[in-house]
Amino acid sequence: MPASYLGSGWEFPVALTKEGKIARSSDEAKIHESIGLILRTTRGERVMRPDFGSSLQELVFAVNDSTTAGRVAATVRQALILWEPRIDVLDVVVTPDPAEPEVLPVSVMYRVRATNTVFNLVYPFYLG
Repeated sequence: MPASYLGSGWEFPVALTKEGKIARSSDEAKIHESIGLILRTTRGERVMRPDFGSSLQELVFAVNDSTTAGRVAATVRQALILWEPRIDVLDVVVTPDPAEPEVLPVSVMYRVRATNTVFNLVYPFYLG
């Protein structure tokens, strides 16, 4: 498999192909995986890179209100700007759903710098 200019490597989470080999991903799929990894990793979790990740876990038991939604949006934006240099964060919108008060859907709109392609990712942030 030729090296991709947007990145390539093991698929995350690590999985096997039908042939029993480690599954790989590249390009925009790799960036999508990276965003999820950044948001799911708590700062201090990685021994060799304690500053990597986001501080979203500090908000896990917060009240589902507009203040928490704003804090989640700011935390997501800061983490992605710091740790994913292949994208420009265009918008982060957190909209509480009254039908599911334990979940804050985080919508991240971003542009891949190398291709100028715009994507939208929805990350479910669980409050409890």
